[in-house]
Amino acid sequence: MPTTAVLADRERAAVQACLRLLHTVRAAFAHGSGPPDVPLPPVVPPAVLAEAEQALAAAGLAGNEEAFFRLLRGWGARG
Repeated sequence: MPTTAVLADRERAAVQACLRLLHTVRAAFAHGSGPPDVPLPPVVPPAVLAEAEQALAAAGLAGNEEAFFRLLRGWGARG
């Protein structure tokens, strides 16, 4: 049985900001316009990227992807 991670406020904010970034990128890929044979590069608003970077830094996770993804997996396992 997987354990559920209990996140500190800064860690939770980092996870939420990165999930918003992920959803933004997915939406950009899914809703591209134009001819299907000419892919458009996805546009991520700078504010969304900056929010994720700031949240990761505040949680002490900037540059530590292994710890971040461990938190993300644990947080996603909650019921």
